[in-house]
Amino acid sequence: MEAIRQYRTNSEEETFELGKKLSQEIKPGQAISLEGDLGTGKTAMTKGIAAGLGIKGPITSPTFTIVNTYEGDVTFHHFDVYRVDDADELYAIGWDEYFSDDAVTVVEWGDRVIDILPPDTIRIKITRDSTNPDTRIFNIERQDT
Repeated sequence: MEAIRQYRTNSEEETFELGKKLSQEIKPGQAISLEGDLGTGKTAMTKGIAAGLGIKGPITSPTFTIVNTYEGDVTFHHFDVYRVDDADELYAIGWDEYFSDDAVTVVEWGDRVIDILPPDTIRIKITRDSTNPDTRIFNIERQDT
């Protein structure tokens, strides 16, 4: 059974802060799928999560490298699978090894590879508010434990 929470932000800064807030609930071994159109705040959310997990330094979207790994209070893997054509590309770089008990893994565009994400992945679906283009709506789905 899934628990769903909803949040709204009105700027990139608020999205970053929401990511920091959510990071307090994330434990090593957890995977997060960020899902939404271009420009909805996936990378800003990722930066906030990373900051909340003690990752120092700049977080950049790995659009062309597929994955970046950072060390902080925990190991943090950041995937961007926007340009991935099929799961074999991910398996070729050791996809399964990135989902370990001592790391947090965030996958931007995770809905494109939902079939190969761990079953307990937290899904964050991001949409624009139809009445205000600066407002983002975050629907967070998490498996009950």
